[in-house]
Amino acid sequence: MDWQSWHEKYDQPGSRLAQRLKVVQALIRSVLDGSPAGPLRVVSLCAGQARDLLEVLAGHERRSDVRARLVELDAANAAQAVQTARAAGLSGVEVVTGDAALADHYRDLAPADLVLICGVFGNVTDEDIARTIDACAGLCRTGGSVVWTRNRRAPDKVPLVCARFEANGFERRWLSDPGEEFGVGEHRFTGAPRPLAAGTRMFDFVGYDVLRQREPG
Repeated sequence: MDWQSWHEKYDQPGSRLAQRLKVVQALIRSVLDGSPAGPLRVVSLCAGQARDLLEVLAGHERRSDVRARLVELDAANAAQAVQTARAAGLSGVEVVTGDAALADHYRDLAPADLVLICGVFGNVTDEDIARTIDACAGLCRTGGSVVWTRNRRAPDKVPLVCARFEANGFERRWLSDPGEEFGVGEHRFTGAPRPLAAGTRMFDFVGYDVLRQREPG
């Protein structure tokens, strides 16, 4: 998969990804608007070019309060995120080219005020969806939010995602309409953060194309 070319779909008006991006950005903006005064910590798993966060931060009044770590394995997309952050003067944004599944990348920033898991759940197994959500209880502070995405293609896994978050002490704050092709949600953590153990691996990025080939029938 050419993940750099994949991002071009965000610039196609009316495309599913363009619509999803607007929804994710609105949720990010809402979280930033509603956060208490003071420093804010953000982590993004499989950040890609990080258009979701960076385009919001560029014009947001809380931009100087944010310390963010964006982890992305694809070197070209990570480089694009660095370029965008620098062009916008977002000195608090750090881009790491590495495996986003490794919890060690986030331990010094966790628990964070905002955790972004966009474009992950559709590319990993059900077991790894559960494992990643379980880790969010260590990634996210009490009162912090996780913004996540998952496509609605059958079999629809959005109910599984919601149930797992809620079993881990998260409350559902917002969920996109089931009639949309994409699923976007925000869950806020109401529990006490659990330690994020060193060496924890949250998922293996299989890819949605490979997962579809494994589906029965």
